[in-house]
Amino acid sequence: MAGSEQAQQILKELAGYSKMGEIKKLAKTIKKDHSLALELWATALYFPRLLAVLIFDKKQLSEESINTIATDLASHPEDERNMLSDWLLANQLTKDKALTTLLLNWQQSSVPLLRRWFWYHQARLRWTGKTLPIDNSAQLLDYLDAHLADEEAQVQWAMNFCAGWIGIFEAAHRQRCIELGERVALYKDEKVSKNCTPSYLPEFIRIEVGKRGD
Repeated sequence: MAGSEQAQQILKELAGYSKMGEIKKLAKTIKKDHSLALELWATALYFPRLLAVLIFDKKQLSEESINTIATDLASHPEDERNMLSDWLLANQLTKDKALTTLLLNWQQSSVPLLRRWFWYHQARLRWTGKTLPIDNSAQLLDYLDAHLADEEAQVQWAMNFCAGWIGIFEAAHRQRCIELGERVALYKDEKVSKNCTPSYLPEFIRIEVGKRGD
């Protein structure tokens, strides 16, 4: 159990939670508390770590500490790891210039999760309508052409996702993204639930472009 009285009290409170919204509400009352966040992270428990991600002080997150977080996340099931990663990106790594600079250097990191975060960030820039810091879509597609087929599965998903959003929002690259999907055939045979968008690039791009009337 976490050491401080405050951390122990929060752990008791979190034990009664069942919804993400409750964690976000608690984080708003705590605001920023890096020491407490480290105690909660050290528990290795899912909800305490979600709260920790929200209350970290981004100015105290170093490259070394982020590498440790990435290593720690390997112990979580895939759905938990993905949610923790999404919250970390949205609330910490993309909110600080120094951390974003680190993020942009992870394309060829030796740590698979850091590579995944690089590609997910590139996708997120596009689907959230952010101004791209550099026009790097052609270079990203060159890399995807060469490496998508052979990447680790968790990184492949983010790379494929990024290619999809490039194709959706950048008509000049759309056909290239579709052809990439046809050639690699990633997720082509994936079973998709009703009303869910497939990950297979040609279909993903066609459906999302159709939604936008492009």
